[in-house]
Amino acid sequence: MVSTGVPTFDNVLGSGGYPDRSSILIVGPPGIGKEVLGYWFVRTGLVQGDYCLYVTHRPVSDVLRDMKGVGISTERVPEWISSSGSSVKCDLRDATSISFNIKEAVHRNRDRRARVATDVLSPLLVLNPVESMYSYWSQLLSDLKQQDSVVFALAEDGMHPPNTLTTMEQIFDGVIEMRLFEQGLAITPLFRVKKMLGLPPIHGYFRFSVSNTGMEVMPFVH
Repeated sequence: MVSTGVPTFDNVLGSGGYPDRSSILIVGPPGIGKEVLGYWFVRTGLVQGDYCLYVTHRPVSDVLRDMKGVGISTERVPEWISSSGSSVKCDLRDATSISFNIKEAVHRNRDRRARVATDVLSPLLVLNPVESMYSYWSQLLSDLKQQDSVVFALAEDGMHPPNTLTTMEQIFDGVIEMRLFEQGLAITPLFRVKKMLGLPPIHGYFRFSVSNTGMEVMPFVH
């Protein structure tokens, strides 16, 4: 298993983390904390000596600022494919080059387990037909898992028609859904594990908190 980077989340999964050679999709509204799970996933990989690649449509400087804001040291950083601040650029108009560059980087570091985190799934879905993106991601994920990789991708809920994300969820081994629960003036961020390869169904929601000292996951009782 591959640690999520959040010990209390590893405990929720009951297996110590995500399955090896798997693909994980995180779905949720903007600002809820999807990226934080990705940051800790990558940070833990760096500490453990895994090869870590972060693929983003954002500038590297923005991602590093966010990492520091949730208590992640940036003394060690992943390799980047980004819109700016990296030697390899992320051009959303050229999905083929993004796929090629990801696979080339992982293959170049094939002597180590790879962790790949990316936020380009939703932007590419906006720019391309869902049918072509289904084929694109199916092939990319299949190729990466052949090289001992765990892929972590983010999707923006509310940005696509419901059937679009439902379609994309089918090709991922694990799907985690994040949402906000509103009760009066109180708003609680929650998540649920919709599916996870090799694990029995995990029913119910869990609440989580994010601060400048890390992330915590707790049972949710309503």
